[in-house]
Order: sequence, then C-alpha cells, then structure tokens
Amino acid sequence: MRTQVLQSRAPRPAACRVRAQRSSRGVVRPVAAMALPADFKDSYVDLAHTLADAAAQVTRKYFRTSFDVECKSDASPVTIADKQAEVAMREIIERAVPEHGIFGEEHGLKWGSGAGSKYTWVLDPIDGTKSFITGKPLFGTLISLVYEGTPILGIIDQPITKERWVGVVGRPTTLNGQPLRTRPCPDVKLAYLYATTPHMFSGENEVAFNRLRDSVRIPMYGCDCYAYGLLAAGHADLVVEADLKPYDYMALVPVVQGAGGVMTDWQGRPLVWQPTPGATDLKSGWPGEVCAAGDPDLHKKAIEILAWKH
Repeated sequence: MRTQVLQSRAPRPAACRVRAQRSSRGVVRPVAAMALPADFKDSYVDLAHTLADAAAQVTRKYFRTSFDVECKSDASPVTIADKQAEVAMREIIERAVPEHGIFGEEHGLKWGSGAGSKYTWVLDPIDGTKSFITGKPLFGTLISLVYEGTPILGIIDQPITKERWVGVVGRPTTLNGQPLRTRPCPDVKLAYLYATTPHMFSGENEVAFNRLRDSVRIPMYGCDCYAYGLLAAGHADLVVEADLKPYDYMALVPVVQGAGGVMTDWQGRPLVWQPTPGATDLKSGWPGEVCAAGDPDLHKKAIEILAWKH
C-alpha cells in the first residue's frame, strides 16, 4: 500500500501565534521572531534541496536490500548508505561553498577554506539507522545550516515516502511546499508525546522523562526525526529526547519553530553549538536533551515537569 503524503493544516488564527518563552537563563525566541544573517543567500536553501536529493539517491538504492551493518565505537550501527550519502553531500558543499564548514555524523568536522566563516553545515545522512536497516521508512536525512552556532535552515527529508519538511528562520515551515502549523494543546494531560526509544534515557534524565511521560495522555516511541515532522504538521504535541548530538537536532529546530512550535534543551535554553577552531573535544558544550512542543504553553509546562537542573 502506498504511503500517503501528510496534508498540511490551514493556518491557525492570530491568537494562536507563537509567543516567546522565558527561562531562568533568558528568553527563547521562536524562529519567526529572529532574522536571517545579512549575508544569507536564498541559494543556500536551493543548495540544501540539492543535498537532500543527492542523499536520497543513495538511501533509496540501499533501502530494504542486503548490506553489511558495522558498529561504531559507541555501539550505534552504521551502513554503507550512511557513509556514501554523507560523502555525496559533503562533496557538493565543498564545490558550492568551500568557505563553509561541515560537521557530519560519519565523517566529523571540517573547517571551511575561509577560517573565519560563520556558517557550518550540519549533516546526518540517515537519522534512524536502526529503522533503515530494519526496513522501516521513518528514518530521515537531516540537513542544517548553522550560523554562529544557531540553526537558521533545516530540512527533514524522508526519501521513501518523499516527504520533505523545510524550515528557514523568519519563514513558515513547509511540507512538500505547503505551509504547516502546529496544533494547539496547552494541557499536558491531553498531549501525545513521542521519543525514539525509552532506552535513550538513563539515570536522572530517565527519572525526569518518566515524570513527564506519566503526565501526558499517550506516550509513543519509534519515529526518530519523523516525529518532529509529525509535530510540525499538527499530528503530535511533544517530542522529548536525550543522548542526542548536534547532527541529531540542529535541522529540527527551524522546522519545529517555523511551524509555530518551540524547541529547546530541557532547561528552556536555545539549542546552539559553536565549536572553537582547533578544539579536540567537540562534545564540550553541546546539549544532549531536547524538548519540542507544538504549543508554546505546553512547552513551558513540559519544562516545568522535567525540572532539569544540570
């Protein structure tokens, strides 16, 4: 049976527009309230589409075929499709904008030819490799353009169902070219919550997550990045996860917030990551826990229930 493309929802009334949420560390502004850098070019959006197309050619070729699965040092799986898709995207970036940096899950960080460039492309060729190797079409390619540590452009591309979410700072998120809006759900007790797996939580963050999980209407698992697309399209209300890296979430932020939602770490702080040139510890300073909500009031309540102080 063919998978149908998600239909976007009509824009909500002005009264439901996103409001900034205040945390103990400052104000988290929705993407719609932010501005693109003065030197941003629309050709960067076109380039992001080209990257998604190139990765899709690789992943479609290998999906539901026989291939070897390797284990990385952190025990997570990786396939030839992951590696080839990232190489394809990196080669395009290096030709088109050699001055930009690149950070990918499989091949690490490469500084641009212009040492002072403020732009970095953050890539996850297959977010949801476990879904990919088991034939489940809920994985996605994640592509983000980050400016001075802040994601300003994001794509979630599902190459099998041919769904593509695009988020750009200051512009409405689209799904296959159609604008999206998240749905209102200010009450935690009515919320549908997603996380990729309960096994991504441990210790204190498991305790915090379970507190929120037990407060919502229905908790669900198993969608990887696709869950954030569902949230942006108004089909789910919360996505709360842990043990993530920048390539897991940078692309998601503009998609969620451009649709009217809010996405932060568990303390309500913006998700930013800016490595220092020459740094060897890339993990230093990057958030691992994220909370995305379609309704800003719901986000505020979820952060209060998580009560994360780390």
